[in-house]
Amino acid sequence: MSQGYARPLDGQVRLLTKVARMYHERGVRQADIATALNISQAKVSRLLKRAVDVGIVRTTVTVAPGLYADLEEKLEQGYGLAEAVVVDVDPDADDSETIAAIGAGAAAYLEATLAGTDRIGISSWSQTLLAMVDRMRPFTVRGATEVVQLLGGIGVAEVQSHSNRLLGELARMLGAEAVYVQAPGVVAGPDIRDSILEGALGEVTRRWRELTMAIMGIGSVEPSDLLASSGNAFSAEETASLIEAGAVGDICHRIFRADGTPVLGALDDRIIAIPADDLRRIPRRVGVAGGPRKLEAIHGAVAGGWVNALVTDVHTAEALIDRQQA
Repeated sequence: MSQGYARPLDGQVRLLTKVARMYHERGVRQADIATALNISQAKVSRLLKRAVDVGIVRTTVTVAPGLYADLEEKLEQGYGLAEAVVVDVDPDADDSETIAAIGAGAAAYLEATLAGTDRIGISSWSQTLLAMVDRMRPFTVRGATEVVQLLGGIGVAEVQSHSNRLLGELARMLGAEAVYVQAPGVVAGPDIRDSILEGALGEVTRRWRELTMAIMGIGSVEPSDLLASSGNAFSAEETASLIEAGAVGDICHRIFRADGTPVLGALDDRIIAIPADDLRRIPRRVGVAGGPRKLEAIHGAVAGGWVNALVTDVHTAEALIDRQQA
């Protein structure tokens, strides 16, 4: 049939069409349709269902402006993500505008998905996560039970306040307990790291293993201004050695290559942060990042399974899809 649906008897087609138009186009209630056509309300309901079955009524979803459902689905399918959130950003947006847009998208994502029972880990030195917290509204009911730092949060005094505000404000917004990591992110050697993790941070390491969700910035190898000024970044010489080893980015100071494989060695042994194996066991691992400078790092993070959900901007999403399809 030219209309594209299986055609019942002509009289039935007419009745199906009439009922469907009254209900879907004119907004007439089923009870009023039954009265007008002198049939039962149960029959009206059956006719409406039949109109869908034979193709007279076809359901379409109209995507609101500024939403990118197709891009999100392509990211999820191409990279095996459980969820992708793509936010609108102007093509000529600068870094601060991109960070603000992604932060707002991450805030909306959390507000829509937290159920109150999560134990959340959060990375410490992320400008994008600070933007997220700044755009969140306090939950009217508890959004999580605890928020735990995933990486040492002690640094240069004037910068440490950012790390503390990130954790403290998120916990306050969610009505959750705040658990700080009272140590720097990078120490002088593995013996010092082991002593801290097994001693003063023994309770924190236990909590790391009980997390149900992680919210993390994704860093490029070259540290952000915030991280660089915190005293928790690697030196220029150490960064150069990481790049030589193929490093493109990090999550909680766990360094990885473009394919997501970790860069292990002496530098990794000096980090006060959640161990990679414990991180990967967290059921929901949300990466929040975007912008051209972060593209390689974001690709490595999703390709290597460091995150299984991603909040990013539309231009980064398009670039990730192009790279995956190349």
